Amino acid sequence: MCKDVVHEFFDFGRHPLSQAFLSAEDAAVPGREYRYRLAIGVCESCRMVQLLEEIPRERKFHRGYPYHSSGSTVMHRHFTEIGRRFLGTELSGDDPLLVEIGSNDGVTLRTVAEAGVRQLGFEPTGTGGAGRMHRAFFDAGSAREVRAAEGPADVIYSANTVCDIADIAEVFAGADALLTADGVLVFEDPYWGEIIERTSFDQIYDEHFYFFTASSVATTAARFGFELVDVERLPVHGGQLRYWLARSGRRAPAPAVAEVLAEEEARGLTSAETLKSFAATLLGIGDDLVALLRKLSAEGHSIVGYGATAKSSTVLNYCGIGPDLLPFICDTTPAKHGTVTPGSHIPVREAAAFRSPYPDYALLLAWNHAEEIQANEEEFRAAGGKWILYVPEVRIV
Repeated sequence: MCKDVVHEFFDFGRHPLSQAFLSAEDAAVPGREYRYRLAIGVCESCRMVQLLEEIPRERKFHRGYPYHSSGSTVMHRHFTEIGRRFLGTELSGDDPLLVEIGSNDGVTLRTVAEAGVRQLGFEPTGTGGAGRMHRAFFDAGSAREVRAAEGPADVIYSANTVCDIADIAEVFAGADALLTADGVLVFEDPYWGEIIERTSFDQIYDEHFYFFTASSVATTAARFGFELVDVERLPVHGGQLRYWLARSGRRAPAPAVAEVLAEEEARGLTSAETLKSFAATLLGIGDDLVALLRKLSAEGHSIVGYGATAKSSTVLNYCGIGPDLLPFICDTTPAKHGTVTPGSHIPVREAAAFRSPYPDYALLLAWNHAEEIQANEEEFRAAGGKWILYVPEVRIV
C-alpha cells in the first residue's frame, strides 16, 4: 500500500472475506469467519484510492477459490479478443512470450496457445484451465525465476488482479525483471471514475485493494521507471480501464492518455468534495434498498437474490440484508451450491431453484452481467417477475 498519508473517507464496518462461502454448520461456529475493517481512503500524494486494511493474500487467493472467468459468455469473449489482439501486435515477433498475472481458468492463455505462441500464467490458486501455469504469486522473485527459465516476456497481461496486489512496488519490480526492453505491461481493473459515476459501492471489497484512475496509475508507474502509453475504456464489470505501460521513453504515448488525464482532472475524481458526495449518496442507496426489500416482504411478495458474487458480500453485509429479506440466492457456480454467503449467511442454491417457481422479485446482485442474465431469464419477466437493481440507484425494472 502507499507509504504516504492516506485519508479515510468511508468505513463500511467489519466484513468477512468476499469469497469465503461456508456450510451453514461452519458459519454458525463463533469466530469461524475471518473479519477485517472494510474502510477506504485516498493517498495524499499520488491520489490513489485504496483500502485501509491489507488482508494477507493467502487468505484471499487459495486452492478452492470459486471464481471462474469463463463462466460468463461475455467475459469469455472479452478474454479471447484480447488474446487475438496480442497475437496480431505485440506477439507477432520471433518466438514471443505472453505472461498473465492471475490467469484463472486460462481463456486468454488458451487463445494464445492455440496459435502456437508461448504463454505462462501466474495463478496461485491452482485453478484448472488451459495454458501453462506457474502456481505462485507474481512478484520480483517469481518473475526472475520465470525469466531464468523462459527468457524475457513481450507482454505481461492482467485482468482484475493488479488492483488486488497491495504491494504495488512488487508488480513493477516483477515487470522490470521479466519484460523485454520494449515489452508492455497491460492490465485492466475497475475504474474509480465509473464507481463514482454509478455509485457502484459493491465494487469495494477485500479483493480490490486499489481503485485506479489513469492519473494515479501514471503517477505510480513513473516512480518505478514506467510510463502510461495508452488507455482504453472497457464496458465489462461495470466499467473498467485498460492501461498500457512501457519503460519510460520507449514508446510515444497515444492521444487517449492526455484525453483521459484531462477529463479526470476536470471531474475531480479524488477531490474532497467528490469523495464526500460519493459517501453521502452511498448512504442513501443503502437505506433505500433495505426499505424497498422490507416493504415488498411486508406486502407478502416473494424475493430471492440472483448471483452470489464477491461484490454481493459488500452490499449484503453493509446493508444488513439476511435470510429474513432474501431466503436464498441463486448462482451458476457449483462450488457455491449448498453454502451460505459470507457474513450474511443467506443459502446459495443452484440456478434451477430460480425457476421452481419464479419469485415475484429478484435482487440482481450480479448487476454487471445484467444484460446477459436478463436475456437468459426472459421467462422470468414473461411470468410477471421484476428485477430489483441498486446501481446507480435503487429501482424496479
